[in-house]
Amino acid sequence: MDRCHQARVRNALEPEWEARFEPKSYGFRPGRSCQDAIAAIYTTCKGPMAKRLWALDADLAAAFDRINHGRLLEAIGGFPARDMIRDWLKAGVFEPGKGFAPTEEGTPQGGVISPLLLNVALHGLEQAAGVRYYAAGVNAGRAMPGSPILVRYADDMVVLCHNHRQAEQVKARLAKWLAPRGLVFNEGKTRIVSLNQGFDFLGFNVRRYKRKLLIKPGKAAVRRLRKRLAAELRRLRGSNVMAVLAKLSPIIRG
Repeated sequence: MDRCHQARVRNALEPEWEARFEPKSYGFRPGRSCQDAIAAIYTTCKGPMAKRLWALDADLAAAFDRINHGRLLEAIGGFPARDMIRDWLKAGVFEPGKGFAPTEEGTPQGGVISPLLLNVALHGLEQAAGVRYYAAGVNAGRAMPGSPILVRYADDMVVLCHNHRQAEQVKARLAKWLAPRGLVFNEGKTRIVSLNQGFDFLGFNVRRYKRKLLIKPGKAAVRRLRKRLAAELRRLRGSNVMAVLAKLSPIIRG
């Protein structure tokens, strides 16, 4: 019943925030996918005349578990189901063998509404990073010269910058913006790299080879896929061809 209520509240809250969310936020949004995020990176960095040749490849530490409740409820404002959302956030967790633990921060684990709440909590990241778009004219919606571009998928993000110094400045601004929301960078997975070195994002490797940008499946992602296929094939020993194809085709296609 709780999941049903969460879905109902999400369906009411989502359209309002879809009209407000930033243009290059792609995670857990209707009609948007990983491929759209990768396409945005490709469009920005392709070709010999590309200007943004440095990337802040950033990851947030335990984002779902650390969101500040006060800031999140403040962002939701006077939404009619605000009290229900607050009750879900404060409901606590029961773990077998450990008993009951209160939840002072974070969103419900596996909750239907949690991905939307994460996007609400992270709304404003582009502005905090200093991203500026033309608001009118033939270039409306395009980033202004000198502005970084932030592409986010849930709690994974990459900020495309003109130089190393700009990337460092963006990282400092974002860290300051995240702190009151209870969020911090995972320093072990956050780094500033040149596109000539390349970086992995959403299972893809993004790298410039001389003046040409290539985006390929990341080595770690390929290893994971091969490992999964090997495990599935072991389980399917003795099955007929149609059963094997029915099981493997969606994995390979995905």
